[in-house]
Amino acid sequence: MTLLGHRAPLSAQIGLGIVAFYLILAVFGPWLAPYEQSQSVGDTWAPASAQMWLGADQIGRDMLTRLIYGARMTIGIAAATTALSAFIGISLGFTAAVMGSWVDLALSRLVDVILSIPQLILALIVLGVFGSSIPVLILTIAILDSNRVFRLARALGMNIAVLDFVEVARLRGEGLWWIISREILPNAMAPLISEFGLRFCFNFLFVAALSFLGIGVQPPYADWGGMVRENAAAINFGLFAPLYPAFAIASLTVGVNLVVDWLLSIDARPSGSQAEM
Repeated sequence: MTLLGHRAPLSAQIGLGIVAFYLILAVFGPWLAPYEQSQSVGDTWAPASAQMWLGADQIGRDMLTRLIYGARMTIGIAAATTALSAFIGISLGFTAAVMGSWVDLALSRLVDVILSIPQLILALIVLGVFGSSIPVLILTIAILDSNRVFRLARALGMNIAVLDFVEVARLRGEGLWWIISREILPNAMAPLISEFGLRFCFNFLFVAALSFLGIGVQPPYADWGGMVRENAAAINFGLFAPLYPAFAIASLTVGVNLVVDWLLSIDARPSGSQAEM
């Protein structure tokens, strides 16, 4: 498997395989799942059988079905959150870098104030006030996470904004949006893409953590973090029910990190022409 002429090492191929597997589950979940996600089909924590390959959960729902539907919910929320976070953080970060002056000062101080409050505590407060609906959950995590994207985008933007080609664009009379989208963004894509992968991992784990605490995705929707919480008592009886969603969370996180590591190595590797010189 190659990307722009760079062959993926074995670790990256494993990561891509893991990510592709879970993306297939997320996209085609309703057609792959043997039952409905809220359908009770057996006894409490029933053992694995031909009808239920991974057994049943705490109220008799098929664990495999819940895992498949949970992939769609957990990955979908994390992806939407990361995309919105990247849009907000990159837009504001580049704006602060290009405009400077009081705009940069105001945005930077606002971000500092938000970052001074622990993210989990702030999320608990917001979700406790406005509820744990999926739109509120996505918007809350995206705003909190965009502060970290802002700091990276601002640093990249300030380094690029002083280069000659940006000064030439300003002298031509190009507007703020042109400079950001045509001059700065293309030259900052590599670190931003890597940061997107890392932010996805953090948001994915954060969504799972909120669901584990009971303020994330609410029943009857399946979510991996919520499934760990709901079936935690099964450990006392020597059952594996909570380990399945925990393994899904861990394996997807490892897979995404393996892919991000490969992308970072491509960005740091000199091109063929440079290596020959």
